[in-house]
Amino acid sequence: MSGTKLYLRQNVQVEPLFNQWYAWTHLIAPQTAAMNIANSHVKKMQSYVAAPKLHADAVRNPAMLGGPFIDYQGGRVAEIRALLASTLKHQAHMLRFAQSVQDLDQTLREEAKGYSLIPLYERVPENLKGYVELVYDLNNHPSIKFVEGLLYQSPYYCRSLQGVLMSLVYQDERPFALSTPRLPGPGSLLLNIPFESGALDELFRMKETPQPPGRVAELLGLSEQEDEVFRTFLTEEPPPPQPRYEGDGISIRYFGHACLLIETRGLNILVDPVISYTYDSELSRYRYPDLPETIDYVLITHGHQDHILFETLLQLRHKIRTVILPRGGSGQLQDPSLKLILRHVGFKNVVELDDMETIEVEGGSITGVPFFGEHADLNVSSKVAHLIRLRGKTFLFAADSNNVEPKLYEHVRRALGGVDVLFLGMECDGAPLSWLYGPLLTQALERKMDQSRRLSGSDYERGIRIVEQLGCREVYVYAMGQEPWLNYIMSIKYTEQSPPIVASNRLIEACRERGIVAERLFAKKEIGYGR
Repeated sequence: MSGTKLYLRQNVQVEPLFNQWYAWTHLIAPQTAAMNIANSHVKKMQSYVAAPKLHADAVRNPAMLGGPFIDYQGGRVAEIRALLASTLKHQAHMLRFAQSVQDLDQTLREEAKGYSLIPLYERVPENLKGYVELVYDLNNHPSIKFVEGLLYQSPYYCRSLQGVLMSLVYQDERPFALSTPRLPGPGSLLLNIPFESGALDELFRMKETPQPPGRVAELLGLSEQEDEVFRTFLTEEPPPPQPRYEGDGISIRYFGHACLLIETRGLNILVDPVISYTYDSELSRYRYPDLPETIDYVLITHGHQDHILFETLLQLRHKIRTVILPRGGSGQLQDPSLKLILRHVGFKNVVELDDMETIEVEGGSITGVPFFGEHADLNVSSKVAHLIRLRGKTFLFAADSNNVEPKLYEHVRRALGGVDVLFLGMECDGAPLSWLYGPLLTQALERKMDQSRRLSGSDYERGIRIVEQLGCREVYVYAMGQEPWLNYIMSIKYTEQSPPIVASNRLIEACRERGIVAERLFAKKEIGYGR
């Protein structure tokens, strides 16, 4: 077997980890990683070690789905305790960083009253000096601006904490990823390897191109025992041939949630990649082997974990030519630069797209469209919808845009014209601000305030206004988190009475009454447009 070239099995699950927690954008950027370690990870582990049964009971309660509870059924307490001790010891500098951010923020609240901030630089904690600038907005509200580029060159960017956990997956159901540290178990393989490592590209190429197992094992730095586990992930069976669109028109394939593949004969574009693994299932869906050999452009709408999923992106990195993502980098804690994040996890060709900026592509163009809402009223600039023109058709991938200001789309139509086909997320409930951004808060937020500020998209009234304002001929509701293989990052389970389902049903009915093609997408769909 040592001389045989083998493939990586299509049902090898690869979880990207940061200090054994499921990695997403806020665990890559150094400043947000420190805040999450201190205000989320440590607190959850302390709570679990103190009361494992409480966590086990909460996880079993459907009303607590996606809550801050570790999902090991009350077991593996010793391992969680060991991870907690290791975190407190080896990540002490990150904990101090988070505490210094909180202390400095309090200093600014108490002493920055509109006068010059220069005297306050003496009060900046030593471990933050040179990494932060003190600034006011135009109404004399002070804040901390982080010098992100320098932080990636500092001890606060922890490549050594990055890794992947490999295992075989046979079903859709997975525990919610963001609340539970991942512990290796029988048959799994934990690789402590930086995300930027080219060895990961060689590993994931094995899904399509067979390699000698020994060569890849050497690149990954596997021990003899680890190599034995690694061999269980390999097979002589080749994958199905990768499809290539050869038509004269446009093909759009829906892969689930907000992930769509747009193809012409000479171009393909993948939006917000979230891809299912291959295993037996009664629910038909597109999977990794259904992607083309090369992906010309990957478009990212914003930085939430269901739209920029490293589990998928790292596995596709070797075949992606260019990533296009929203311009950010304002230095605000809640808005880390997606460009810096992607570059530091190994993506070489990353292009930022501003609002109303256009990039020419073969046979058409991609234009950034302003994207309101979905971030609980936080000042987040790293978000953009994508208007794609191809072969005389105009498509708008609006993601979770919340039409809180209808005038926006009047301006957009005047500047860019109408839209033939609209893809719109309608998760209009949304989690409260603290669900995702709580670890970044430096002072407690009143519950009523927290509940009023949601990570939500458009409801019926706001959605139908977009349709009317842009003159859409086809409308597809997507990004609803209903696909069962997404529960581990979405923690959403709808009923027919759930507001997002009720709202999207109304939208679809209203569109059809107007003669507009309309559908709520689920699991798998192919839409074709002729020459």
